[in-house]
Amino acid sequence: MKPRFSLLTICLLLNACGGPAPRPDDGTPSPAHWQFETRHSARQTSTLWWQRFGSPELDRLIEQARVDSHDLAAALARVRQAQATAVIAGAPLLPQVTLGLNGSRSQLLNNRDNADSDNSSKSYGANLSASYEVDFWGGVAAARDSAVQSLRASEYDRATVELTLLGGVADQYARTLSAREQEAIAGLNLSNARRVLELVRTRYDSGSATALELAQQKSLVASQERQLPLVRQQAGESLITLAALLGQPVQSLRIGAQPFSSLSWPSIDAGVPSELLRRRPDIARAEAQLAAAQADVEVARAALLPKLTLGAGLGSESTRAADALRTPFYTLSAGLLAPVFNNGRLRAERDRATARQEELLESYRGAIVNGFADVEKALNSISGLDQQRRWQDEELKQAQRAFEIAQSRYQAGAEDLLTVLETQRTLYAAQDQNVQLRLSRVQASIALYKALGGGWQTQEGRSAKEI
Repeated sequence: MKPRFSLLTICLLLNACGGPAPRPDDGTPSPAHWQFETRHSARQTSTLWWQRFGSPELDRLIEQARVDSHDLAAALARVRQAQATAVIAGAPLLPQVTLGLNGSRSQLLNNRDNADSDNSSKSYGANLSASYEVDFWGGVAAARDSAVQSLRASEYDRATVELTLLGGVADQYARTLSAREQEAIAGLNLSNARRVLELVRTRYDSGSATALELAQQKSLVASQERQLPLVRQQAGESLITLAALLGQPVQSLRIGAQPFSSLSWPSIDAGVPSELLRRRPDIARAEAQLAAAQADVEVARAALLPKLTLGAGLGSESTRAADALRTPFYTLSAGLLAPVFNNGRLRAERDRATARQEELLESYRGAIVNGFADVEKALNSISGLDQQRRWQDEELKQAQRAFEIAQSRYQAGAEDLLTVLETQRTLYAAQDQNVQLRLSRVQASIALYKALGGGWQTQEGRSAKEI
């Protein structure tokens, strides 16, 4: 016996042939290697990137941010909205079935001739109906695909928000520790300046130093006094920003006494440029948006063509409730709807969707190029900072030695105060520069992790079958 298929079954089978939008080909070439890649870089491990800075407190702050951040919670809510939208868009791919039960009673009013007779009528019924739009042109499937790609874009946007958030937490934590280190250095230099001031005052009282020398040293002490509130202000601003990233007031934030020098930076393997497309969620988001725009073009094109709608119903009706299901009947219907005149609206919508697709293609290409640039900038910064720090270590060492020699010689009367003042300023500048270079090096590592996607890997969004 040959199998028999209804028209509705055939249409459903044809409609099921549609698949998700293909991966876009942007045509942007990837360089073979990074221009500023460091030669000595260790392979990345499965360790989370922030754990490689060697700070348990940073690990705690990162986890707190992932739980309490309002920005991340808002991004997650947008993902749930996109999930619901995808379900709504996929619903028309299957028939819509409705069940109805009804009962009615009617009676004539002001009928004096038949005042004593029963002029009322009753009716009871039940119906089960199904309707379905045949997706000959793929417009309904394309609308579903657009919503699925938008869901993927929303998921990648959440990953981008998380990466930006965690990078910001690490950056502000490093800024806080460096500001504390600068405060300690300023306090140490203030102590040195006060000690030299006492030495100058002693010599001035004995007639070995001039009033000019005493005034110069007092000016240097005042300068060091002024520096302390500045670095404390910077530390406070970093704490306030860090607390905001964690979703709490600064009064609730407690930071331990970890020295800034203990915050290490790891060696990072940047890989090859072509891998960046799988590493960065913002690039994946741009790709998903482009795929959604391609599907929207198919939706707009399908709207220009006729639509075929099929319907089927099963019902029953009677004047007695007990007999409501004893008189069944069925109905079949089919309707064809084609656009005739809409003053160019449908074609304009198609043109708008096409232009939107072209816009997002350029945005996708731009995201790739900017991603390459972010990595190159971070690698360039790391290379330059490593070279600067090697020479700055020597600069700091010699500045410390010069200050000690000048101070000793001045105390012995073999050197003038001007030399001591100059060596003090040089030492303080070298100490401050050492902290700033170390902070810049930590920030460059954080920037490289962010530029590489922070260990994030592209994951396919929910498939159309799951929706």
